[in-house]
Amino acid sequence: MKKFYSGVLVLLTVLLFGQINYTITPSPFNETDQITLTIPGDQIDESVWGVTNNAIYIWSWSLDATYANSQDCPTNGSWNNSDDLNKLNYDSTTDAYSLTFTPTSFFSRTGIGMFGFLLKDKTGSHQTSDTFVNVGVLSLTLTNPLTNSLTSVPSGTSVNIAATTNVNSTFQLKANGTVMHSTSTPSLSYSYNYTVGADANMELMATDNLNSKSATFILQVPRNVVSEAIPSWIRQGINYHPTDQTKVGLALYAPFKNFVHVIGSFNNWAVNDAYLMKRDTANPDLYWIELNGLTPQQLYTFQYRTNDLKKVADPFSPQILSSYDDQWISSATYPNLPVFPAGQDFEVSMFKTGQVPYNWQTTNFQRPNKENLIVYKLLVRDFTLEKNWQSLINKITYLKNLNINAIELLPIMEFDGNVSWGYNTSFHYALDKAYGTPEKLKEFIDLCHQNGIAVILDIAFNHATGRSPLVRLWNVDPDGDGYGDVAANNPYFNQVPKHSYNVFNDFNHSNPATKYYVERALQQWLTEYKVDGFRWDLTKGFTQNCSENDENCTNAYQQDRVDVLKNYADKQWAIDPGSYMIFEHLGTDTEEQEWANYRVAEGKGVLLWNKQTEPYNQNTMGYNENSNYDRMDHKLHGFTDMHAIGYGESHDEERLMYKNLEYGAINGTYSVKNLNTALERMKTFGATFFTIPGPKMIWQFGELGYEFSINRCADGSINSGCRTDEKPIAFILGYDTQVNRKAVYDTWAQLINIRNTHPVFQSKTYTVESNNLSNDPDGLITRIFVYDNALTSGVKNVVVLANYNTTAKNVVPYFPYTGQWQNLMDNTTLNITSTMTPITLQPGEFRVFGNYTGNLSVIDENTKNKLSLQIADNPVTNNVAQLIYHKAKNGSIFIYDISGKKMDSFQLKNEEGIYELNLNYPAGIYLVHLKSDNGIAIQKMVVK
Repeated sequence: MKKFYSGVLVLLTVLLFGQINYTITPSPFNETDQITLTIPGDQIDESVWGVTNNAIYIWSWSLDATYANSQDCPTNGSWNNSDDLNKLNYDSTTDAYSLTFTPTSFFSRTGIGMFGFLLKDKTGSHQTSDTFVNVGVLSLTLTNPLTNSLTSVPSGTSVNIAATTNVNSTFQLKANGTVMHSTSTPSLSYSYNYTVGADANMELMATDNLNSKSATFILQVPRNVVSEAIPSWIRQGINYHPTDQTKVGLALYAPFKNFVHVIGSFNNWAVNDAYLMKRDTANPDLYWIELNGLTPQQLYTFQYRTNDLKKVADPFSPQILSSYDDQWISSATYPNLPVFPAGQDFEVSMFKTGQVPYNWQTTNFQRPNKENLIVYKLLVRDFTLEKNWQSLINKITYLKNLNINAIELLPIMEFDGNVSWGYNTSFHYALDKAYGTPEKLKEFIDLCHQNGIAVILDIAFNHATGRSPLVRLWNVDPDGDGYGDVAANNPYFNQVPKHSYNVFNDFNHSNPATKYYVERALQQWLTEYKVDGFRWDLTKGFTQNCSENDENCTNAYQQDRVDVLKNYADKQWAIDPGSYMIFEHLGTDTEEQEWANYRVAEGKGVLLWNKQTEPYNQNTMGYNENSNYDRMDHKLHGFTDMHAIGYGESHDEERLMYKNLEYGAINGTYSVKNLNTALERMKTFGATFFTIPGPKMIWQFGELGYEFSINRCADGSINSGCRTDEKPIAFILGYDTQVNRKAVYDTWAQLINIRNTHPVFQSKTYTVESNNLSNDPDGLITRIFVYDNALTSGVKNVVVLANYNTTAKNVVPYFPYTGQWQNLMDNTTLNITSTMTPITLQPGEFRVFGNYTGNLSVIDENTKNKLSLQIADNPVTNNVAQLIYHKAKNGSIFIYDISGKKMDSFQLKNEEGIYELNLNYPAGIYLVHLKSDNGIAIQKMVVK
């Protein structure tokens, strides 16, 4: 029985066993009889399963009298959290598990012909294989052909049909509803002369005095498939003829299929050989057909039906209709949503010729430099009450005024269900309808571009769900419900995952078919919707070298993964050279460097997620441990350019404010658990985050101090099983109008504006010092130094100071030179006479200083004679420090360790220039003093 999950990503580590032994008393039994199912204890190794107290559960489902219409037992619970009502009773004296129940009550239905069950632990980490039990005193066993089987039989050929029952019965054989044979006997052996010209849907029914049982199978006539070169205007998917609006071309890649029919609204969903697809001569696995005589502007729906009875929508459908989800989509979100075709199931594709293309208002959008991205990541479902594109359009002013320059959307490709994070993708090419129409999405993207905001899509190419046609075309489907595990001949997926983080079905990215599918999906979103790039989810899964049980292997450098993802980068940039490519890899620096530094000479290179959630949250909570976020510096990753996209909060991590309020430090009357105090510290988080050069990402409503846990359930409780559940919406709670919360938004907006206004923040010369205990024994002091000596005007130096302690601290600023400095938050000025004079910061307080610019024409004159000292690429990691100095008349350099011991000294030959200092010092912190006729300058140097 296929376990079907909608809207929740579930990690499964499944250990399969063979058929288990069991007994049922009484046997046989009717659906209204109370029965006892007993399983010997030796059928389960509790130690391997890791269960305690014999906590074994039954997961069960029932089928109707025709062994169809499968329904889960109502008391199953969820796969990763079984309901205790389905816990088996354990008898230690007999070492046996048992459960007593009445089928009609247990399954809450009547007309049960069969039920299936498996045994599992509570979380679904281990399970047995499926077992099926007939219900009813009468039992029917079809021995040839097998139940739900498909047999290929030339017309006019005799087929032996054999079946047995446990009591004397009347057998009746039907072909496409017509009775072909009847007899009364405990067993049947009948030679049926198959003369039907098309597929025959066969039904064998057995009836005794009380009950009837039936079994179905299909006899099929082989088809003669025409081989013909595919027309140049047709490729895989749905193709509109370039000049003829009455013609559409369809093509399906279907290796291991003998023939394929197209069924749809244009042929009453019948298997008709007039719609038998041809084979391409160059690629016999590619089936294609031209549909002619279509009416322009009329909507048509269709599926592919293969010789082995798989019915699927086109994998390259721009949108699909769903028999599961569409009824729950409101007309306000998707006006005039087409009705799912009556009598059909699964998903169907749509096409309409002569469509009017969207009229883009912005055709020359200039994307923000990827190294200066401020990405706002959001989930449409939880961002507004209406949960659709129009409501997002209505919030464009809110987003623009925050001064972000990119919006990243959690996956919007067709996913299972309507309430989801979207990572349970089934059709990567198709837009999900849960948030609205394609035209509304295009309007939203167009509006973002008009406001200087790029749009980035999360996309989950690691996997696909069981609804995907790429899974269902080649799956193992023992109960005939259309779903099942990946078959060995599937050209897209691994039967067994090749990495330890798998969810759903694992794509094999070494296969050409998978690569083609990925490339086409990229092209669809980049060209049809004009998105600006993608955040590639779970790129660790793009290897074939590991196993689902080997986390060390998955996390280690994998050359095939490096090569595959470089190839995808080439493909994406070939489609759209300036598009963003972001990897959620979270792996080793050596592997991430391969992508970050790839083709950087051409201005390219991949952005890598740089997770700093724990250290930032330790700071905001007020704790020293693990609070160093120096790795916000791209240089510490070995990246040539600023390709580390830093974040302190994401959809995947606990909310900063939740932990602030739940676990924040308390010192006397100062408590981080106090809401307003925690909100003030979120301002400081922004100051120590946005001022670091390089791309950044924030998660929705962090700017309002959103404090609801990622694990919040609908009833307000906290449980990891509710991780992807819907969450309260900040706008509905009025957070955007509450003074203290809006103050966080305003502070972040101001910080981003400062960053966008001053070119110095695009400099690659910066240093991040957080919680440097050797220099600040109390810890939780941040200093950020940003500078660009190439700038000829404006702010060239920035010094950011922050105190994350719970008490006031005197913070030594280490200004690079004395003189006038400006607080960039309020434009007040400060006359610095000593770079070492401490500045008092209250708990949770910050300062952002820039060298005073005042009247620029005056600045240039006033700064000409100022002494300055900079240390390039600080911390120093290559044993050579570059000391950059200016106006150092008769200058000398003195180097001291943190205790004051002099380590080195030397005379400078020139008043200004660059001095390369070879280091033979132990790792640590040193003070570099420049003494000259123009004064003294002091810089802190960190040696790694």
